[in-house]
Amino acid sequence: MRKKPGKWAVPRPFLKWVGGKGQLLDELLKRVAHAGEFERYHEPFVGGGALFFELARQKRLGRKQAFLSDNNANLIGAYRGIREDVEGVIARLEVHKAQHCKEYYYAVRAQVPEALLDRAARIIYLNKTCFNGLFRENSKGKFNVPMGRYKNPLICDADNLRACAAVLQKTKIEVRPFEAVVGKAQSGDLVYFDPPYVPVSKTASFTSYDKAGFGEESQRRLADVFRKLDAKGAYVLLSNSMTGLVKELYGDFTLKRVRANRRVNSRADRRGQIDEALVSNFMR
Repeated sequence: MRKKPGKWAVPRPFLKWVGGKGQLLDELLKRVAHAGEFERYHEPFVGGGALFFELARQKRLGRKQAFLSDNNANLIGAYRGIREDVEGVIARLEVHKAQHCKEYYYAVRAQVPEALLDRAARIIYLNKTCFNGLFRENSKGKFNVPMGRYKNPLICDADNLRACAAVLQKTKIEVRPFEAVVGKAQSGDLVYFDPPYVPVSKTASFTSYDKAGFGEESQRRLADVFRKLDAKGAYVLLSNSMTGLVKELYGDFTLKRVRANRRVNSRADRRGQIDEALVSNFMR
Protein backbone atom coordinates (compact mmCIF):
# COMPACT_ATOMS: atom_id res chain seq x y z
CA MET A 1 0.00 0.00 0.00
CA ARG A 2 1.33 3.42 -0.97
CA LYS A 3 1.52 5.77 2.00
CA LYS A 4 0.51 9.39 1.61
CA PRO A 5 3.21 12.05 1.88
CA GLY A 6 3.34 14.13 5.06
CA LYS A 7 0.84 16.97 5.44
CA TRP A 8 3.36 19.65 4.45
CA ALA A 9 5.28 17.66 1.85
CA VAL A 10 5.49 19.20 -1.62
CA PRO A 11 7.16 17.62 -4.64
CA ARG A 12 10.66 18.90 -5.30
CA PRO A 13 13.64 17.32 -7.11
CA PHE A 14 14.67 14.06 -5.46
CA LEU A 15 18.09 14.19 -7.15
CA LYS A 16 20.83 16.76 -6.77
CA TRP A 17 21.66 17.97 -10.26
CA VAL A 18 24.57 19.99 -11.58
CA GLY A 19 23.05 23.08 -13.17
CA GLY A 20 19.68 22.36 -11.57
CA LYS A 21 17.14 25.08 -12.14
CA GLY A 22 16.04 25.73 -8.56
CA GLN A 23 17.67 29.15 -8.48
CA LEU A 24 16.22 30.16 -11.87
CA LEU A 25 12.65 29.03 -11.23
CA ASP A 26 11.30 32.59 -10.92
CA GLU A 27 12.72 33.51 -14.32
CA LEU A 28 11.45 30.30 -15.89
CA LEU A 29 7.98 30.70 -14.38
CA LYS A 30 7.72 34.25 -15.75
CA ARG A 31 8.21 32.83 -19.22
CA VAL A 32 5.85 29.91 -18.69
CA ALA A 33 3.19 32.46 -17.72
CA HIS A 34 3.52 34.00 -21.20
CA ALA A 35 2.68 30.63 -22.73
CA GLY A 36 -0.79 30.96 -21.16
CA GLU A 37 -2.90 27.83 -21.11
CA PHE A 38 -0.50 25.48 -22.85
CA GLU A 39 -1.86 22.07 -23.78
CA ARG A 40 0.76 19.51 -22.67
CA TYR A 41 4.21 19.68 -21.07
CA HIS A 42 7.40 18.08 -22.42
CA GLU A 43 10.84 18.00 -20.78
CA PRO A 44 13.32 16.00 -22.92
CA PHE A 45 16.35 16.55 -20.62
CA VAL A 46 14.54 15.94 -17.36
CA GLY A 47 17.58 15.88 -15.03
CA GLY A 48 16.39 16.91 -11.58
CA GLY A 49 13.04 18.07 -12.98
CA ALA A 50 12.96 21.35 -11.00
CA LEU A 51 10.53 23.13 -13.35
CA PHE A 52 8.25 20.10 -13.68
CA PHE A 53 7.98 19.61 -9.93
CA GLU A 54 7.38 23.32 -9.33
CA LEU A 55 4.61 23.44 -11.93
CA ALA A 56 3.09 20.38 -10.25
CA ARG A 57 3.43 21.98 -6.80
CA GLN A 58 1.66 25.11 -8.03
CA LYS A 59 -1.00 22.92 -9.67
CA ARG A 60 -0.18 24.56 -13.01
CA LEU A 61 -0.25 21.22 -14.79
CA GLY A 62 -3.69 20.25 -13.56
CA ARG A 63 -4.95 17.49 -15.84
CA LYS A 64 -2.43 18.32 -18.55
CA GLN A 65 -0.43 15.38 -19.85
CA ALA A 66 3.29 15.62 -19.06
CA PHE A 67 6.10 13.82 -20.87
CA LEU A 68 9.47 13.44 -19.15
CA SER A 69 12.35 11.85 -21.02
CA ASP A 70 16.10 11.56 -21.24
CA ASN A 71 18.64 9.52 -23.14
CA ASN A 72 20.11 8.26 -19.84
CA ALA A 73 18.44 4.97 -18.92
CA ASN A 74 19.75 5.00 -15.33
CA LEU A 75 18.22 8.41 -14.69
CA ILE A 76 14.88 7.44 -16.22
CA GLY A 77 14.94 4.23 -14.19
CA ALA A 78 15.00 6.30 -11.00
CA TYR A 79 11.88 8.21 -12.08
CA ARG A 80 10.09 5.04 -13.11
CA GLY A 81 10.98 3.25 -9.90
CA ILE A 82 9.51 6.06 -7.79
CA ARG A 83 6.38 6.21 -9.91
CA GLU A 84 5.77 2.45 -9.89
CA ASP A 85 6.67 1.52 -6.30
CA VAL A 86 7.89 4.38 -4.15
CA GLU A 87 7.61 2.33 -0.94
CA GLY A 88 9.90 -0.29 -2.42
CA VAL A 89 12.46 2.37 -3.31
CA ILE A 90 12.21 3.87 0.18
CA ALA A 91 12.79 0.47 1.80
CA ARG A 92 15.92 -0.07 -0.28
CA LEU A 93 17.21 3.42 0.49
CA GLU A 94 16.84 2.72 4.19
CA VAL A 95 19.13 -0.29 3.73
CA HIS A 96 21.69 1.91 1.95
CA LYS A 97 21.39 4.51 4.70
CA ALA A 98 22.05 1.96 7.43
CA GLN A 99 25.19 0.62 5.74
CA HIS A 100 26.65 3.81 4.29
CA CYS A 101 30.43 4.12 4.55
CA LYS A 102 33.31 4.47 2.12
CA GLU A 103 33.64 0.76 1.39
CA TYR A 104 29.90 0.35 0.98
CA TYR A 105 29.65 3.36 -1.38
CA TYR A 106 32.22 1.94 -3.79
CA ALA A 107 30.69 -1.53 -3.60
CA VAL A 108 27.29 -0.12 -4.57
CA ARG A 109 28.86 2.02 -7.31
CA ALA A 110 30.31 -1.13 -8.87
CA GLN A 111 26.98 -2.96 -8.89
CA VAL A 112 24.76 -3.40 -11.95
CA PRO A 113 21.39 -4.41 -10.47
CA GLU A 114 18.70 -5.79 -12.74
CA ALA A 115 15.52 -5.03 -10.79
CA LEU A 116 14.01 -1.59 -11.42
CA LEU A 117 13.61 -0.71 -7.74
CA ASP A 118 17.19 -1.72 -6.97
CA ARG A 119 18.45 0.43 -9.87
CA ALA A 120 16.37 3.40 -8.75
CA ALA A 121 17.51 3.22 -5.12
CA ARG A 122 21.14 2.76 -6.19
CA ILE A 123 21.13 5.91 -8.33
CA ILE A 124 19.46 8.00 -5.61
CA TYR A 125 21.88 6.70 -2.97
CA LEU A 126 24.95 7.42 -5.11
CA ASN A 127 23.63 10.85 -6.06
CA LYS A 128 23.05 11.82 -2.43
CA THR A 129 26.45 10.67 -1.25
CA CYS A 130 28.81 11.32 -4.17
CA PHE A 131 31.08 14.33 -4.69
CA ASN A 132 29.05 17.52 -5.32
CA GLY A 133 25.96 15.50 -6.24
CA LEU A 134 27.32 14.92 -9.74
CA PHE A 135 25.54 12.57 -12.10
CA ARG A 136 28.34 11.45 -14.42
CA GLU A 137 28.95 8.32 -16.43
CA ASN A 138 31.97 7.16 -18.40
CA SER A 139 32.00 5.97 -22.01
CA LYS A 140 30.79 2.54 -20.87
CA GLY A 141 27.76 3.99 -19.09
CA LYS A 142 29.16 3.35 -15.61
CA PHE A 143 28.68 5.86 -12.80
CA ASN A 144 32.18 7.09 -11.94
CA VAL A 145 31.89 9.89 -9.36
CA PRO A 146 33.94 9.48 -6.16
CA MET A 147 32.29 9.59 -2.75
CA GLY A 148 31.67 13.02 -1.27
CA ARG A 149 32.53 14.21 2.21
CA TYR A 150 29.21 14.57 4.01
CA LYS A 151 28.71 14.12 7.73
CA ASN A 152 25.03 13.23 7.49
CA PRO A 153 23.75 13.00 3.88
CA LEU A 154 19.97 12.92 3.39
CA ILE A 155 19.86 9.54 1.70
CA CYS A 156 16.15 8.87 2.12
CA ASP A 157 13.67 11.75 2.15
CA ALA A 158 10.61 9.52 2.30
CA ASP A 159 7.99 12.31 2.39
CA ASN A 160 9.43 14.00 -0.67
CA LEU A 161 9.72 10.74 -2.57
CA ARG A 162 6.04 10.04 -1.87
CA ALA A 163 5.10 13.55 -2.99
CA CYS A 164 7.08 13.03 -6.20
CA ALA A 165 5.44 9.66 -6.77
CA ALA A 166 2.01 11.25 -6.48
CA VAL A 167 2.62 13.80 -9.27
CA LEU A 168 4.40 11.25 -11.49
CA GLN A 169 1.46 8.82 -11.63
CA LYS A 170 -0.04 10.20 -14.84
CA THR A 171 3.27 11.24 -16.38
CA LYS A 172 4.82 9.50 -19.37
CA ILE A 173 8.44 8.67 -18.52
CA GLU A 174 10.58 7.37 -21.37
CA VAL A 175 14.16 6.75 -22.45
CA ARG A 176 14.48 8.52 -25.77
CA PRO A 177 16.72 11.05 -27.55
CA PHE A 178 15.69 14.69 -27.44
CA GLU A 179 14.90 14.67 -31.19
CA ALA A 180 11.90 12.42 -30.51
CA VAL A 181 10.00 15.36 -29.02
CA VAL A 182 9.36 16.66 -32.55
CA GLY A 183 7.05 13.73 -33.17
CA LYS A 184 5.41 14.02 -29.74
CA ALA A 185 4.78 17.74 -29.28
CA GLN A 186 1.81 19.43 -30.90
CA SER A 187 0.74 23.00 -31.50
CA GLY A 188 0.03 24.68 -28.16
CA ASP A 189 2.25 22.34 -26.14
CA LEU A 190 5.03 23.68 -23.90
CA VAL A 191 8.51 22.19 -24.37
CA TYR A 192 11.36 22.98 -21.97
CA PHE A 193 14.94 22.07 -22.88
CA ASP A 194 17.64 22.06 -20.19
CA PRO A 195 20.52 20.33 -22.02
CA PRO A 196 24.12 19.92 -20.90
CA TYR A 197 25.43 23.45 -21.28
CA VAL A 198 27.90 24.77 -23.82
CA PRO A 199 31.06 25.14 -21.67
CA VAL A 200 32.08 28.73 -20.91
CA SER A 201 35.72 27.64 -20.69
CA LYS A 202 37.84 24.53 -21.13
CA THR A 203 37.91 23.96 -17.36
CA ALA A 204 34.14 24.39 -16.94
CA SER A 205 33.04 21.68 -19.34
CA PHE A 206 30.54 19.10 -18.08
CA THR A 207 28.84 17.08 -20.79
CA SER A 208 29.34 13.55 -19.43
CA TYR A 209 26.16 12.91 -17.47
CA ASP A 210 25.53 10.34 -20.20
CA LYS A 211 28.00 8.00 -21.95
CA ALA A 212 27.21 9.58 -25.33
CA GLY A 213 28.39 13.05 -24.28
CA PHE A 214 26.94 16.30 -25.61
CA GLY A 215 29.25 18.41 -27.77
CA GLU A 216 28.83 21.16 -30.35
CA GLU A 217 27.29 18.85 -32.95
CA SER A 218 24.61 17.87 -30.43
CA GLN A 219 23.98 21.53 -29.61
CA ARG A 220 23.42 22.26 -33.30
CA ARG A 221 21.00 19.35 -33.64
CA LEU A 222 19.12 20.68 -30.61
CA ALA A 223 18.82 24.12 -32.21
CA ASP A 224 17.36 22.46 -35.31
CA VAL A 225 14.80 20.66 -33.13
CA PHE A 226 13.96 24.00 -31.47
CA ARG A 227 13.16 25.47 -34.90
CA LYS A 228 11.06 22.50 -35.94
CA LEU A 229 8.96 22.82 -32.78
CA ASP A 230 8.60 26.55 -33.40
CA ALA A 231 7.30 25.79 -36.90
CA LYS A 232 4.76 23.35 -35.40
CA GLY A 233 3.34 26.07 -33.15
CA ALA A 234 4.68 24.74 -29.86
CA TYR A 235 5.84 27.03 -27.05
CA VAL A 236 9.57 26.35 -26.70
CA LEU A 237 11.79 27.40 -23.78
CA LEU A 238 15.49 26.58 -23.44
CA SER A 239 18.24 27.31 -20.93
CA ASN A 240 21.95 27.27 -21.71
CA SER A 241 25.14 29.19 -21.05
CA MET A 242 25.52 32.65 -22.57
CA THR A 243 28.23 31.88 -25.11
CA GLY A 244 28.99 32.82 -28.69
CA LEU A 245 27.66 29.49 -29.94
CA VAL A 246 24.34 29.89 -28.13
CA LYS A 247 23.97 33.43 -29.47
CA GLU A 248 24.68 32.13 -32.98
CA LEU A 249 22.19 29.26 -32.73
CA TYR A 250 19.31 31.19 -31.16
CA GLY A 251 19.93 34.79 -32.22
CA ASP A 252 16.62 35.01 -34.09
CA PHE A 253 14.61 34.11 -30.96
CA THR A 254 14.15 35.98 -27.68
CA LEU A 255 17.36 35.52 -25.72
CA LYS A 256 17.53 36.82 -22.14
CA ARG A 257 20.69 37.05 -20.03
CA VAL A 258 20.33 35.90 -16.39
CA ARG A 259 22.85 35.34 -13.59
CA ALA A 260 23.30 32.00 -11.83
CA ASN A 261 25.73 30.38 -9.41
CA ARG A 262 27.68 27.49 -10.88
CA ARG A 263 30.31 25.23 -9.31
CA VAL A 264 31.38 23.03 -12.23
CA ASN A 265 34.97 24.08 -12.83
CA SER A 266 38.22 22.29 -12.08
CA ARG A 267 39.58 25.61 -10.77
CA ALA A 268 37.95 26.89 -7.57
CA ASP A 269 38.76 30.53 -8.45
CA ARG A 270 36.56 30.29 -11.54
CA ARG A 271 33.43 29.07 -9.77
CA GLY A 272 30.66 31.50 -8.87
CA GLN A 273 28.14 33.58 -10.78
CA ILE A 274 28.04 33.22 -14.54
CA ASP A 275 25.82 34.49 -17.33
CA GLU A 276 23.18 32.07 -18.52
CA ALA A 277 20.78 32.35 -21.43
CA LEU A 278 17.04 31.74 -21.43
CA VAL A 279 15.72 31.34 -24.96
CA SER A 280 12.05 31.32 -25.96
CA ASN A 281 9.99 31.55 -29.13
CA PHE A 282 6.94 33.16 -27.53
CA MET A 283 8.25 36.35 -25.93
CA ARG A 284 9.19 38.39 -28.99
